[in-house]
Amino acid sequence: MIQFSDVQLLRGGEPLFSGATLKVAPGDKVAVIGPNGAGKSSLFQMLLGDLSADQGQVQLPAQWRVAHMQQETPGLQRSAVDHVLDGLTEWRALQQEIEAAEVAGDNALLGRLHGRMDDMQGYQVRHEAEIILLGLGFTPADLERPVADFSGGWRVRLNLAQTLIQNSDLLLLDEPTNHLDLETVHWLQGWLRRYPGTLLLISHDRDFLDAVVDRVISFEHQALRFYSGNFSSYERQKSERLAQQQAVFEKQQQRRAEMERFVDRFRYKATKARQAQSRLKALEKMTLDAPARADSPFSFKFSAGDKVSQPLIALTDAALGYGTRPVLEQLQLSLYPGMRIGLLGRNGAGKSTLIRHLAGELRPLQGESTTGAHYYPGYFAQHQVDELDSAASPLTHLQRLAPDARDQSLRDFLGGFNFRGSMVDEPVAPLSGGEKARLALALIAWARPNVLLLDEPTNHLDLQMRSALAEALQAYEGAVIVVSHDRFLMESTVDEFWLVDQGNVQPFAGDLNDYLQALAAPEQRPQSREKGASSDDRKAQKRAEAQHRRTLSPLKKQVDKALQAVDAAQQALDDINEALADPGLYDAERKDDLQVMLDRQSTARQALQKAEAQWLEAEEALEEAQNA
Repeated sequence: MIQFSDVQLLRGGEPLFSGATLKVAPGDKVAVIGPNGAGKSSLFQMLLGDLSADQGQVQLPAQWRVAHMQQETPGLQRSAVDHVLDGLTEWRALQQEIEAAEVAGDNALLGRLHGRMDDMQGYQVRHEAEIILLGLGFTPADLERPVADFSGGWRVRLNLAQTLIQNSDLLLLDEPTNHLDLETVHWLQGWLRRYPGTLLLISHDRDFLDAVVDRVISFEHQALRFYSGNFSSYERQKSERLAQQQAVFEKQQQRRAEMERFVDRFRYKATKARQAQSRLKALEKMTLDAPARADSPFSFKFSAGDKVSQPLIALTDAALGYGTRPVLEQLQLSLYPGMRIGLLGRNGAGKSTLIRHLAGELRPLQGESTTGAHYYPGYFAQHQVDELDSAASPLTHLQRLAPDARDQSLRDFLGGFNFRGSMVDEPVAPLSGGEKARLALALIAWARPNVLLLDEPTNHLDLQMRSALAEALQAYEGAVIVVSHDRFLMESTVDEFWLVDQGNVQPFAGDLNDYLQALAAPEQRPQSREKGASSDDRKAQKRAEAQHRRTLSPLKKQVDKALQAVDAAQQALDDINEALADPGLYDAERKDDLQVMLDRQSTARQALQKAEAQWLEAEEALEEAQNA
């Protein structure tokens, strides 16, 4: 197990945390949460041995294998799949020995080496690497492309894949959902739930944490607090503790009332029934979360301009794309004041293409796009964060937008985004990604747009800022179009969804749960509300779908049976890990008992690996049949 004993860690002479005493048992899945700069990454560095405690001890088993994702990837010429396999250092070294023995013609040595490869199940690893890459959104054609061909966000995914494939006892993941889309986050949370080792996860995505973790380590006022349960359980426990403070309680009730007023705006509209349910669930989460955010340093809002057009923008037979290559075609869309839309669709489907056009950055390749006289969009995207003037201060950025505004008014406004004191006047170059994103949002808010176009706005934002952003969007009276992998943000700020799929954009008949359930059943593609198919066409399509389902039925049963075997093997391993969490087992007089349990743990891990391999084979057979 991992054990902290009265640990203190200093930065610049000031404690990041002190008196930390806690234990993480084998197999625990732990969220590490706290504001940006609290010391979460420093905690990881201590576990990796790159940083020493200033006081106390940090202990973890010497034999544990630790996997940790690289933050940077150079422009390598190695293929994507080879880069992932480079994470298996023992396997890669053995592979090189085999190649050398083949060149030398040493058949006796080759036999021994192939035996070692078989013992470590090394002949399955390439298949496992491909499964992980496909799960992270890569296509089969991407697998042999050189790493240098991929953009920064996709290289992050390659590093994540390289980390996931490693045979680790402890997995450390720092913001793994940044640069992922909603579909890939959904896949990743399923993979992490099945991970048999100990997981420490830094993330600001509450729904992701709820789905994955069973423990929480929270950085609170230069101390570490340990909570049992998932993120929602942590919120309940923390709210119960903080609710005793009257000021916190009053702020919680105020926020609850604001959320209830917001829900009342649409809960009785029949066309919004599904979204009303999602919002009510979000209200429950916001209520639980409010005391935990009572000391939030953020206080801002988005204000819309007074003038609007009806519609704000309309697309007729429009095609959008790059060069001469259309990504979206035959678009028939209109955006009206007050519409609140979440864009759904797989990576590369064209969500960002649509938003870039609505922001005025991309002209239509054909058709018409007509903007109203009072169409004032505010656009947030990662490239805009990267285009901030690194030599200018936050105050200078805002002064360029408002040269006639009073200096103190600008400082007060920036203070709502937690730019205070000397930060207001210093260059933005050394700011973190989250701080730069906050500044970009501040610049948008100052301009008072009547349409907000947000493309993954929560990347690098911590929990407090994400919550503040959600509240600001809920109170905003303009139109909103948002792309985000953060389910909480989507569920609590939009009224309807548009599906971007197969080169078109249509209203989606469902909510996020419907969409994710459709993704979990690959033969059921998410459906938009398309019209125009004839009755005969629909009947023929239904007959074909029924025949397809009959063909897939036995393969699905094999997948279900294999998955049940994985679950059973996982449960057996969990039971052993729970027994190993007993501190008394590590007493000197129980050395033999400990060895027996460790042997049982090793056997259970091998059984789990075998069950997972069979499950992957069954999944692959099903996927081939589905794509046939």
